[in-house]
Amino acid sequence: MTAYVALLRAVNVGGTGKLPMSDLKAICEAAGYANVTTYIASGNVVFTSKDPAKKVQARLEAGLEAYAGKPVGVLLRTAEEMAAILAANPFPKASPTFTVTIFLDAPPPKDTLKAVVGQANEEIRLGKREFYVFYPDGQGRSKLKIPAAVAGTARNMNTVAKLAEMAAST
Repeated sequence: MTAYVALLRAVNVGGTGKLPMSDLKAICEAAGYANVTTYIASGNVVFTSKDPAKKVQARLEAGLEAYAGKPVGVLLRTAEEMAAILAANPFPKASPTFTVTIFLDAPPPKDTLKAVVGQANEEIRLGKREFYVFYPDGQGRSKLKIPAAVAGTARNMNTVAKLAEMAAST
């Protein structure tokens, strides 16, 4: 069995995509996943499955679309990948609440950094299938726009650490 972390896009953020975590847990269990646990109400779920990642992602996206009546993006990582993402944080001394990982399905586009607009003192570093952003003044004040982020979903490093911990113990 593989431990997975599923990160849903645009769920329970700013009044969009309402999905009670009890319903997310039920959708995962109905899909045949075991040891299902959700974390905070922004679309994070940890579970185990014997199926390969692409099959898990497709089944979960289908279940969510049936529930919501519209596509819901899912970014999936194994427990090992989450641990590696946490370890690769290029801003280890920065506040974890001001540092986010933006998860993608594929490697960041080669022009990710060139396409950025509105950058002030924020720092961006590319990863394997994610990138990291440090917002020294907080995200709420930032004017930073990263076109590649549209296809992803962000979690602060506190959440990344907790999900990595949960997945490791699942």
